[in-house]
Order: sequence, then structure tokens, then C-alpha cells
Amino acid sequence: MGTRTSIRHRPPAPSTVFGAASTALRPALESPRRPARVLAAFPLGLYLEIRTDIEPLVVAVVAGDATRLPNAVVVGDPLPAVSGGDEAAVGDGCVEIGRVTVHVRRWWDPAPALGPVGLDRVAAALPAFGEVCRAAGRQPGLDPEGAGALLAEGCASGSLLSAITAAERLMGLGPGLTPSGDDMLAGMLVALRRLGGAAGVERAVWLADWLAATVAFDARTRTTPISATLLHCAAQGQACAEALAVLRAVAGHQSLEPAVRGLLRLGHTSGADLAWGLRAGMAAVLRLGGAAPYADHSPQR
Repeated sequence: MGTRTSIRHRPPAPSTVFGAASTALRPALESPRRPARVLAAFPLGLYLEIRTDIEPLVVAVVAGDATRLPNAVVVGDPLPAVSGGDEAAVGDGCVEIGRVTVHVRRWWDPAPALGPVGLDRVAAALPAFGEVCRAAGRQPGLDPEGAGALLAEGCASGSLLSAITAAERLMGLGPGLTPSGDDMLAGMLVALRRLGGAAGVERAVWLADWLAATVAFDARTRTTPISATLLHCAAQGQACAEALAVLRAVAGHQSLEPAVRGLLRLGHTSGADLAWGLRAGMAAVLRLGGAAPYADHSPQR
């Protein structure tokens, strides 16, 4: 009797695809190859945790129509079929997932320069930002009157103790891969650093530096690896494409309403959480810059 040979279960042949990576990933991608594991797998994105102390700790490999996170490698090809816990590797300019190797050919900046931004422009944009949020009916995942209110007032008043205390309370607060408290804090960090720097408000950047130090010290033990990485990115002023679009709109480079609506569509509450943080950060920049009383620009109004 002849021997039947089945090819149905043969592993797929190794393949190579090309991607564009965030410059935030240079330390990880340009280092020697390191082992990693798949933390989570979704149709439009894979999250890989690198076994190293180098930040960012988590690399996202996403399809072209997914949210472009600040720690992402964007590919045009379909993502490989993998599951949580599968082995991977990152380094030497590549990401290896199963039998697929992603070679980084291009880089993009998750914190592009805004150029000078006047406080009058920030003051004009803030109430319009709030109106779009209210019209959309999207609410943060946490009650902003809790630790969020302490963060907003601490940053607006320049109180380092209040701001750090609130940041420690918010980290890891809420369910999900990126808890609401982390997203709210990330929005605040990005606004303080990017808009504070663009508007020449040194106290806002000083606060961002201290909050960044708090994140660097505590994030890994207080929240999920994915969210800790995004907080580390936010501490450097790096954000997802939708949040960057809002900052560009505030700076006058594009229309505000569609940018805000695009941000609010993210996730279940992530977009609303980030929007709250950006608004609270804008209000803080205004008050620290002496442009207007904080009560006139509260993110809750």
C-alpha cells in the first residue's frame, strides 16, 4: 500500500514584510535582537512585550487602518495569526512574530513640532473643544470629580504635591488594557509638554518633567504593560495620531471639530479619557501662563 503524504498541516513558509515605525521605538529596534512575547492579539493590532529594561517595553504592530499608537510599527500586509503567549523577537531593525519578519524601512515622529502657539489661541480653542465633547455625549470612564479633579487643580495651580499625588492615584485606575486613569493622565502629560512648550509656559513643562519622573518610577508596577508604555510615551509628549490631530488643531494647523470627534471615537472610553486630559492640560497651561482664571476654562464646563 502506498504512503499518503498530507501537506495540510505544514507550517507556512517564512515571510518578510516591511513597516514604518515610530521613532519612539528606535532604542528597542536598533538594539540587538531580544526575545519577546505576544501580550494580546486583535484583528488590527498585536502587542509584544520585550524582555528588557529598555523603554518602550511594549511594541504594537498594527495594520494601516488601525489607530497609530506612539509605540507602533505600521504594516500594510495582513497581520500574522498569533495568540497571547506566543514567542516573538524585537531588535536588529526587525520584529519577528511567528514565521513573519517585519523589517522597518521608514520612521515617523509621534511628537512632531507644533511651532509657536499663542495663549490666546489656546484660550479660544478650549471652549470649542468642550462644546464638541458635550455634543458627542462621550464621557470619561472615571468620574472627573475624583482624582481627576485633583490632577486638574494641582497642575493648574502649579502644586507639585497635588499633581503627583493625583497621578499616583490615577495610574492603573479603571478596567481594560489602558485604564481610564492612565489615559486621563496621558492627555494631561502631552498637553503640558507640547502646548506648554509651544506657548512658552515653562512652569507647565516643569510640571510635565516631574510627572514624567513619577510615571517612570511607578508605571510598571501600577498598571498594565501596554498602558505603562503609553504613559512613558506621553511623558515624552508622544501620542496617538488622533491626539496629535487635536494638538495640531489647537495650534491652528487644521480644523478642531473633526479632530476632536476623531479622538472621541477611540475605544470604549479611551478617546473621551484622552480628551479630558488634553482639555485639563490646556486649562492648566492657560492658568500657569497667566492668560485667564482657571474657573473660566475648567474641563468640566
